[in-house]
Amino acid sequence: MLSIRWDVNPEIFSLGPIHLTYYGVLLVSGFTIAYVVLRNIFDREHLPQPLFDGFSVAAVVSTLIGLRLGHFLFYQPSAFLTNPLEIIFPVRFSPHFEVIGYRGLASHGGAVGILLGLLWWSCKHKKPYLWALERIVLVVPLAGAFVRIGNLMNSEVYGCETTLPWGFVFVRNGEILPRHPTQLYEAAAYLLIFFILRYLYLRQLPKLKRGMLFGVFLILLFGARFAIEFIKNDQAEFEQSLFFNMGQLLSLPFVIAGALFLWWGWRYGKPELGWIPSPAGSKPPAAGKQPAAGKQPNRSKKR
Repeated sequence: MLSIRWDVNPEIFSLGPIHLTYYGVLLVSGFTIAYVVLRNIFDREHLPQPLFDGFSVAAVVSTLIGLRLGHFLFYQPSAFLTNPLEIIFPVRFSPHFEVIGYRGLASHGGAVGILLGLLWWSCKHKKPYLWALERIVLVVPLAGAFVRIGNLMNSEVYGCETTLPWGFVFVRNGEILPRHPTQLYEAAAYLLIFFILRYLYLRQLPKLKRGMLFGVFLILLFGARFAIEFIKNDQAEFEQSLFFNMGQLLSLPFVIAGALFLWWGWRYGKPELGWIPSPAGSKPPAAGKQPAAGKQPNRSKKR
C-alpha cells in the first residue's frame, strides 16, 4: 500500500527542562508573518503606529488566551479541577518540573477570544467593531495554516484510515495504517482562504459593503473546518456518541453567522471604502475644475 511514513521528532532540541518544538516555532512564525501583513494593512489605511500596536497586542493576547482556555473547556473540562496551573502556565509540575509549552489549543476558543479582545479594543479606542473584525480576518487564516503544520509535526489531530497514496502512517502514535493528513488539508484550505480574502481586500474593496468580508471569512473558514471534520479522528471519547463531533458543532454557529453577515452587508451595509481615511496632511480637492499641475489659474487684471 502506498503511504508516507511519518516519524518526525516534534522537538528540535531540549536543554534541561526547556524544549524547543517545531510547533512552538511554527506558532510564533505564523503570528509574526500575520503581524507584518497586518502592519501593511494599517499603512494602506494611513493609521498611526500607536493604534496598530494596541490592536496587535489585543489580538494576540486574546487569541492565545482563547485558544488555551477553549481546548480545556471543550475537550478536557476536568483539567480545571485536576491541573489548573498547567492551563495557565506552559509548564508541568508533576511528577517533576518541565517546560512543555502550550500543546492544547482550540481554534474555536481562539475565535471567541479574539471577538472579545477586539470588542474591548474597539470600545477603548472608539473604532468601529466591525472594522476591527474585518481587518483581523485578513490574517487569521495565515496564522491558522502555520498552526496546522505544527499539528503535523506533533503527529496529532489527524484523520481516519485511508487508502489514498498520500496517507500518513503516524509511527510515533503507534499507527500501522495510513491516515488522512487532515492537518495538511486544513493548512491548504486556510492558505487558499487567506489569498481569497486578500484579493477581495486589495482588488474588490470598492465593490464590497461593510460586513461582507467578515461573512465570507466565517463561511469559508468554518465551512472548511466543518467539512474536514468528517474525516478527522475524534479529539475526545464523548464525541463518539455524537452525530456531529465537537469541532462541527462549534463550527455551525459561525457558518450561520457568516451567512447573516453576508446578507446584511449586501442588503444594508455601507461601502467599505468609507472607512479608509485620507493620508495625514492631505486635503480633499476643492469643488470645481482644478488647474493643471505646474500652472497658475488665470486672474482677471485690475482695471
